Amino acid sequence: MKNFVVKTLANAVALAVAVWLLDKITLTGDSTSSKTLTLLVVALLFGLVNFLVKPVVQVLTFPLFILTLGLITLVVNALMLLLTSWLADKLDVSFHVEGFWTAVLGGLIISVVSWALNVALPDKD
Repeated sequence: MKNFVVKTLANAVALAVAVWLLDKITLTGDSTSSKTLTLLVVALLFGLVNFLVKPVVQVLTFPLFILTLGLITLVVNALMLLLTSWLADKLDVSFHVEGFWTAVLGGLIISVVSWALNVALPDKD
């Protein structure tokens, strides 16, 4: 349970960094607490998408993974971020990613920041 909370918080911080760095990834809210709650909800959605959908996409794109020497991972991460944005829109959560190339850059930022946080933070129960 502690591992889940740590990874969700790391995803929330990584998403916050992406929102802060990229103008086309938007998060709206009336107050800081509202934005924080939205970030936590989006982090949960992002974690759910990465847990359920990403493995299937990775298996289907395995030949492309070999062919591109792993660069297809950037596209897969972008698609997961766009899917999270779409789900957030359907659930009326104020998070939006505008465009594929923004999603590629956002996915790269999120991957690097969450990797760094997961290295720095404890992951054992």
